[in-house]
Order: sequence, then C-alpha cells, then structure tokens
Amino acid sequence: MSFGKQMRLRREELGLPRNTLAEELGVSPSAISNYENDLSSPKGEILLRLFDALQVEPNYLYQDSFRSASFTCTPKERELIEKCRSLSPIGCRTVHAVVDALCEYRNELSRDVGRLVDFEPRRIPLYRSPAAAGFASPVFGEDFDYLTCDESVPCGAEFAVRIQGDSMEPHIANGSIVYVNREALQNGDVGIFCVDGDMLCKQYYRDPLGMTYLFSLNRAREDADVVFGAGSGRTLVCFGRVMLDHRVALPGM
Repeated sequence: MSFGKQMRLRREELGLPRNTLAEELGVSPSAISNYENDLSSPKGEILLRLFDALQVEPNYLYQDSFRSASFTCTPKERELIEKCRSLSPIGCRTVHAVVDALCEYRNELSRDVGRLVDFEPRRIPLYRSPAAAGFASPVFGEDFDYLTCDESVPCGAEFAVRIQGDSMEPHIANGSIVYVNREALQNGDVGIFCVDGDMLCKQYYRDPLGMTYLFSLNRAREDADVVFGAGSGRTLVCFGRVMLDHRVALPGM
C-alpha cells in the first residue's frame, strides 16, 4: 500500500475531514488530495505536522513502501531507519532538521560549482639551485619557475629548491627538489644557508659553547662540512628549514 493510501485510510479511521487536516497542516485541501493520490509528497515541517495530526509514528505511513519493489534499502539505510524509529517525536524532528540542513548545504555547493571550478591552485617559487634561493630578486624564467602545488607538496611549504651535488645523499639526491618553510631551525634540522656568500643545503647543529656545525648527510662527503664559532668573523644566514618526511640523526650522536 502506498504512502497516499495509507494516509487516507488513517485519516478516515480518525474521522478527520480533509479540510480540517489541511487547516492543521497549513496547506490547501487540494494539497491533501494530491498527497493521498500520490501526486506529490509533503516535505519538512509539513510532514512532521502530518505525523502529529494522524497520531502515528514516522514509519507508519511508509511501512508498505519499504517492502515495495520500487523502494530498496541498503543494510546501512535500514539501520538508520530502525534507529529513527526508536527515537521520541522530538528526536525525529531533530533528525529531519539535520537532514534538511545537510541537503541545503549540498544544494549550496552545487550552486557554487562554477566558482569551485575556477579556483586557482597554490603556486610557490621553485629555485633552480640553492644559490638562486639566496638572490634578493631572482629572475623569473632564469633563476626560478613557479611550481603548482598538488597533494605531494607539504601544506607549509613556502618555496622549493632543486639540490645540486651529492653531499646530502642518500636522503636528498642530486637534482631532487626539497620544500622549504621559514620556521626557526632546531638542532638536527636541515636548512638552506648562505655561508660567506655560498648557498648550501646542510644539517644544522649548534653546541652549548656557541660553535655552529653544518653537516653533510652523506658522511663520505664530510669534507663539505662547515664549522665556525661566534667570533670567527664568518657570516651565516638561514633561508629556511627543509621539510623532510623524517628526521636524520646527527653524525656521531
């Protein structure tokens, strides 16, 4: 038996005239006729008021529809229906309100799909070498390009550098790209540094006595390490922290 027929039978059981029911629901008598002939369905608050007017639980008018061939529930949907049946009338109204809000949100997203399609992905500079990252005003097309960020680029990355040389292997291969942000370095972090005008990618360590060590991760290239103290007269500038997916132990520590 359809929703409309179940509704009409219940109204007649209660001796409730169509006009009276229409007045209680705040709709026209013709709307009640359409509901009972399955030409349209009550929505939202009208449906909730209908349950109250007919003094039935929400599932009552749909009970045969659930068994019909044209209405097939998945196990998850049946589980949700059973949970809804166990709620009080106030709980059922809350469920309807939440579902209505979610549907409205879905419709808003659909209306905004044009704007979503036009969304421009984030881009960051990709410097062709650590030296290019140290330029005050690198030349676009010569010293850097723009890199379009996808899911492989860390969210906090502010720029990228293509590494030259083997001193950071095997963790950072020659020619590979590293992503860099401008967070302060901690001991053991890898950074992009300018040392006396030379741009380097190294692992940072500062000891309690103020000595600064810039280590090569490739210990076969420890000849490329840099060590200096606060009074050495040498210059050191850090341009950012390399965002590795794992921490690398300091040499001998």
